[in-house]
Amino acid sequence: MKIDEVIQTSLLYDFYGSLLTDRQREVMELYYGENLSLSEIAAEFSISRQGVHDALKNAERALHEYEQKLGLVEKFQQSREAIGAIDGMIEELINGMRKPEAEVLTASQVTAELQKIKDIIDKLEE
Repeated sequence: MKIDEVIQTSLLYDFYGSLLTDRQREVMELYYGENLSLSEIAAEFSISRQGVHDALKNAERALHEYEQKLGLVEKFQQSREAIGAIDGMIEELINGMRKPEAEVLTASQVTAELQKIKDIIDKLEE
């Protein structure tokens, strides 16, 4: 499994893990959280290695289905990107207001930048 897939699965688990069965949650925590092998988890639960593999795949499939239906992780990632963009824009406005008087942003420039920030926020609310 690639690192991006592990990160994505971990993020899905953070959002939707409580919706999994107890067994699926335990297997996911041991595999991803404790970094145990399939064999180690199988010994822990007295089941086959294949049983652990199936439980993991079922849990991962369920997490992806929850995301497909609810989209909370995607919304979270969009919000983080928007907050980063807004933060950068506000920083630029602050720096623009601190310049020598001849270079200070005009009211119309500030208004235009604030409108861009508002547009980003409005897009998030859609």
